[in-house]
Amino acid sequence: MISRRQTLGLFGAAAATAFLPAIKPARAAATEFRIGWQKNGVLALAKQRGALEKRLADKGITVSWSEFTSGPPLLEALGAAALDFGATGDVPPLFAQAAGGHLYYVGTYRGSPAGSAIVVRNDSAIKTVQDLKGKKVAFKRGSSAHNVTVKILRKAGLGIADVEAVDLSPPDAAAAFKNGSIDAWSIWDPYLAIVEADPDTRILSTAEGIVDSYSYFLANAEFTDANGPVVVDVIDELAKVGRSAQGRLEDTIKELSEITGVPADVTRVSLTRPGADLGSVTTISDEAAAYQQALADEFFSLGIVPKQLKTGDIVWRPKAS
Repeated sequence: MISRRQTLGLFGAAAATAFLPAIKPARAAATEFRIGWQKNGVLALAKQRGALEKRLADKGITVSWSEFTSGPPLLEALGAAALDFGATGDVPPLFAQAAGGHLYYVGTYRGSPAGSAIVVRNDSAIKTVQDLKGKKVAFKRGSSAHNVTVKILRKAGLGIADVEAVDLSPPDAAAAFKNGSIDAWSIWDPYLAIVEADPDTRILSTAEGIVDSYSYFLANAEFTDANGPVVVDVIDELAKVGRSAQGRLEDTIKELSEITGVPADVTRVSLTRPGADLGSVTTISDEAAAYQQALADEFFSLGIVPKQLKTGDIVWRPKAS
């Protein structure tokens, strides 16, 4: 199963949020830019290269980083002004907005739907998605895997109530999957690429043709209102990092492997899936905004999100210069 060597660096940040109370609240005039990050994608590459530190140095702004293993706790910190900026999948912002978090959607990027999947052990009697009925399926509640699970089950004629949903963070789910205390695991890259490399693991269904793979950059609302040009600079720099990384993919694979501790051959799998594009960073498009509203409506109708949301109310668009 998943080796300790492969997962130590990637899963080792599970306790990062324990230190959040010590992080200082944001100031109106920014002297520090506080980022919540996960060990994947453009933000990880920007951290490795010091790209944002260089971009913001002339403004007298330093950059600090806090690591998270999933989106929900990251956005909880961001909405409470313990962070200024971070990136997550599509579902965490819905829960953050419903909870009254003070945040904005400020940017977006696209990934590969094949980078999210429900997996089972190779010797499992579960052969189809329909076989998940009554089984323990683990995913982090409020993460993008929550949406993937709902949509994959729906395509098979099942609802979320037809399975025993187990709310686990990626590190805890990895352990539970290994010891057999759950029947299936819904997870995203790079965790998926790690477990997929194990011959004892079998992919039951990916999200291909089922879920669009939108992810979002979000920023604290008060910080953004006071420091809009900083956010514009950050999105622009991340887009440059992404285009550069996509243009020299073999170098990027090695670079990300160093960041995550995941072997280069496994990292290559996640970065070369159909539709994967590190260079897709933009400000919020109309298409991305419409996708998010449709998702909010769906999750409210299913009783997953506790109230009707107008996601457009927290879509931030930079003022014309």
